[in-house]
Amino acid sequence: MKHGRWHGRVDGARGRCAHPGCTEPGEFRAPLTAGDFDGPGTYRLLCLDHVRAHNAAYNFFAGMTPDEIEQAQSPIAGWYRHVRAFAHAGADPSPAWRDFKDPLDAIAARFQPGEARQRPQRFDAREREALGVLNLNDDADRHALRKRYSELVRRFHPDRNGGDRTHEHDLRRVIEAYQLLKGSRAFA
Repeated sequence: MKHGRWHGRVDGARGRCAHPGCTEPGEFRAPLTAGDFDGPGTYRLLCLDHVRAHNAAYNFFAGMTPDEIEQAQSPIAGWYRHVRAFAHAGADPSPAWRDFKDPLDAIAARFQPGEARQRPQRFDAREREALGVLNLNDDADRHALRKRYSELVRRFHPDRNGGDRTHEHDLRRVIEAYQLLKGSRAFA
């Protein structure tokens, strides 16, 4: 299908407007649900008058909390996401500067042979114990930490268990483990 002079108009579209009772040809795409705007998604075809009414009533922020609205309007929204590291094209990766107290030690570590280089442990003993409480591996990232924390809080919280307070000890351990790990340098 080709888009014509009108933005959103689908040339060659056949059929009637999807609005009940309308007999005009459906030539303009409109998403089926308000949250269905990312990607091709599912859509319906509307006539010009009904697509204008649809667009006038559309509210991107519908259903969002004030904090979510403020975050969506932030000029840096989307730039803080964690991404996978680039490949190192056969070379050993540089040491993380945060793993060393002295920058000269970090520079020296970069030029040691790969076998001789001792990479500092990512987690100390307390942090490893906290990972065990959350049932996470050493390679967990910040996203996995938050996801697992949310799952366990939902599982153990009395409000989600009909007021059953037998899991309070587990809930307290999960919260303490999360508080320790979220401040860890491994998740900085």
